[in-house]
Formats: sequence, C-alpha cells, structure tokens
Amino acid sequence: MTDILISILTTTIIAGGVLVLAALGETLSERVGVMNLGLEGLISMGAVIAVLTSFATDNVWLSFMAAGLVGLALGILFAFTTVVIRANQILCGLSLTFIGLGFSASIGNSVAGRPVTAEFELIPIPYLSEIPVLGSILFSHSLPVYLAYFFLPLVIYFLFFHTRHGLNIRSVGENPASAESAGVSVMTIRMIYVSLGGLLTALAGAYLTLIFIPTWSEGITGGRGWIAIAVVIFARCNPVKVVFGSILFGLVTALGFAAQAMNWPISPTFLSSLPYLLTLLVLLTPSFNANEKFLKNMPAAIGRPYYREERN
Repeated sequence: MTDILISILTTTIIAGGVLVLAALGETLSERVGVMNLGLEGLISMGAVIAVLTSFATDNVWLSFMAAGLVGLALGILFAFTTVVIRANQILCGLSLTFIGLGFSASIGNSVAGRPVTAEFELIPIPYLSEIPVLGSILFSHSLPVYLAYFFLPLVIYFLFFHTRHGLNIRSVGENPASAESAGVSVMTIRMIYVSLGGLLTALAGAYLTLIFIPTWSEGITGGRGWIAIAVVIFARCNPVKVVFGSILFGLVTALGFAAQAMNWPISPTFLSSLPYLLTLLVLLTPSFNANEKFLKNMPAAIGRPYYREERN
C-alpha cells in the first residue's frame, strides 16, 4: 500500500510541474494587467520544439532552452500586439492558441509517436532524499522539477512582494495611469513580463515532452493551458499558491492513471474527465464567493489596454 501511495504522489509532483511552469508564466502576465489565453498554443509549441531539438541534437538541455526561446519569441509577438498595438487581448490569446496548436501539429508529424531518448539526470538532494517516503516523493527528481516547485515560485514571490521593482509591477497591473505618473514605464514593464510569461509557458511544454510524457503526439497538451489559467484564478496570481493549486490538479491526474493501471471499477471516461471537472469547479468558485471578494487579489486593470491619455 505504501508503494502505491508513493507512486501516486510522485506522479502527482511530476504531472503538476507542467501546470506550475505554465501558471507561473500566466501569473507574470496577469500581474502586469495582460491576460494571455494563448497558453495552450505556447505549451504545444514548446513541447514539439523540445522533441524536434532532442532528436536533432540528443541534448536534453539544448532542447529545453530551444523551447524557451521559441516561447520568448511568441511572447514578444503577443506582447507587441496587445501592449503596443493594443489589440484585443482575448482575441490575440485565442489566435495564439489556434496558431500554436495548428503549427505544432504540422511540424511534429515526422516525430509523432517516437519516444524521446534524451532525458534529464535525476539529482537526489543529499539528506533530504533519504527521508522515508517524503524523500523519494519530493527530493529525488531532475533539476527542472526543482526549478518549477522551489526556485521559480520563491524568486517570483520575493520579486513581487519584497522588492521596489515588484511594487512597480503590481502597480502597473492595478492602476497603470498612477504607475506612469510615478515614473514607471507601463509599456516596458508589460512587454518584459508578458514576454517572460511566454518563455515559462513554452518551458512547460518542454517539461511535458521531456519529463512527464517523453514523446510527441498531436493534442498531447490535453487542455493543460486552460487548466493552468484555472490554477492562476485559484491562486489569485500568487506564485506560491500556484504550486499548491498545481499539485491539486496533478493529484487528480495521478489518481486517474493509478485507477486505470490497477483496474479500479470506475469508468475510464470519468477518470480522464476529472481534471476538467475540477477546472470547471475552480472557475465557478468566484461566482459562489462573490460576496467574500474571492478575486480581491487579482489585478484591477487586467485585460484592459492602457492609453497614456487616461493619466490623471
């Protein structure tokens, strides 16, 4: 029984890592007031670029970085259209999703179904990995897992809430007119963090095909981009809470895998739909909690383009 529990929880951590990276990318974007609904396309592009680079170079780190660079380029493009040109953020995000899904399916045909052989080395953390049960679950993974769960959330949290620059970031998302009146360049801040959000989201795709499911196939993202947006809503743009939200979704995914592997008397269709049912529940929760101001920590200016003429 202990072995089964360890297996489920280990899978939970690995599965949730995809969502942590994608949700952190969306958190960066939303904190500066830009909603990016293109996560599904960014994850798909990152996933296929990582696999293509892996087969071309057999170097897992080059594959990971190549996916990040593609995500950064797409993030810059999205930021330019929504921040500089001030195009509709929702339409631009949906366009990015469809373009990313379509283009990745096209360029990934040659490697579809082929297992990725290059893999990250497992790095057990000394002493911590020797803790019974907990050590193998949390501290016996590859470096990207540690980056997703420990390093990036803490760094982003410290940046947001314990630095002067973080105060500028949050002010751009809350009241861009007041921020610019105080000497903060709204356009520069938004361009930088929306672009970095694209980079992290594409890295989530690379994580998906290099660590969690080491192969490429069309539709491999399985709606994880939309789930990541639900995680951000659940966490209210708090990078540390993003981790816990991602673990929750990862646990649902792991339970589905375990149930099918052990032939639990539950419909496979129901099991595969669990992450999406949880997503729906998370998205409905703000409506049920309207009187409690569930979204009070969400940036006030999210989704709205900024015009200098709005300055008081």
